[in-house]
Amino acid sequence: MCTGKCSRLIGLMLLPMAFLCIGANLLLIFPNAETTYTPDNITMQVWLMGGIVGGGLFVLCPGCAAVRAGGKGCCGAGCCGNRCRMLRSVFSSLFGALGGFYCLVVSATALKDGPWCNIAPAGEKALWESPFKNMNESYLKNEDLWTTVCKEPQNIVLWNIVLFSIMLGLSALEVILCGIQVVNALIGVICGDCRKKGNNSDEGL
Repeated sequence: MCTGKCSRLIGLMLLPMAFLCIGANLLLIFPNAETTYTPDNITMQVWLMGGIVGGGLFVLCPGCAAVRAGGKGCCGAGCCGNRCRMLRSVFSSLFGALGGFYCLVVSATALKDGPWCNIAPAGEKALWESPFKNMNESYLKNEDLWTTVCKEPQNIVLWNIVLFSIMLGLSALEVILCGIQVVNALIGVICGDCRKKGNNSDEGL
């Protein structure tokens, strides 16, 4: 596959992943899609904005750069080709890999520590904490603990697990794709695009 076509494909994959990370993080700010618990009863990992900043905004830039690197070069075909855009894509992809890694670390930590929830029985004064943080065994596979320990918000454990898992998986893919794009763009800088002049009908940008 030509470096330009590969770059464009990677960019088109990174862009929706970035938007999905942003969406997942926004949902985490509002448990059960409610504003009742925001901002006082949200975990620190949610406020670290791993999905919005790391897996989202940090990846949008390399995604756009990769799509543009797959188009015509800044001087057109037959001159510098797409080498200039490929060079920019190298640096932006390194930037994106850093953001994806940040999101991955935040998401993994959040899954390990568990959500912030009210553990007080009904009728008693609310007691908010992270009840799974210091447990010897993982709570992830023990669904009985999810409702017996966390009384409020309803289904908060499942809410956190699903959304942080989405962010974790997407950020891992973002790191891999950005790494591939770094190598692909370096090859494009050194060797140029293998597409011939006049074969730019699928380049778009």
